[in-house]
Amino acid sequence: MSRSNALTLLLFVVFTVAGGSLIGYFSIPGSWYAALNKPAFNPPNWIFGPVWTVLYILIGIAGARVWLNHRDSSLPKLWFAQMGLNYLWPLVFFTAQRPDLALPVLIAMLIMILGFIALAWRRDRPSALMFVPYAAWVSFAGLLNGAIWWLNRA
Repeated sequence: MSRSNALTLLLFVVFTVAGGSLIGYFSIPGSWYAALNKPAFNPPNWIFGPVWTVLYILIGIAGARVWLNHRDSSLPKLWFAQMGLNYLWPLVFFTAQRPDLALPVLIAMLIMILGFIALAWRRDRPSALMFVPYAAWVSFAGLLNGAIWWLNRA
């Protein structure tokens, strides 16, 4: 791997992990979230940090790969679109305390993720495969978001 490719990889991974951490800092769940009714399948809070860290590393690697190898395709655009929605969701859900508005953001994010997987499948299979656990986790998050909204609607 060339030095510039290694730097690109590092920048993408740092962007996703640090960006996710920064967004997490500005959208700490707090007492509002603790007081919500949650479904029985709600995981313990401690699981989210490690899961997102691993996912962000995979997302960053996939982003670097498509940036380096498919910059002229729509893959980088899909990558940045899903990343923007990824960073927006916790701000809407936790900071604005609007699970109802967060759900459409999450659905749009999942559509972008699935679009990325579909497009990358033939062009960059490793990047597509790195997004599969992300798609699964976001699907679960959508179910959880929807259940929390439903259980706490006024």
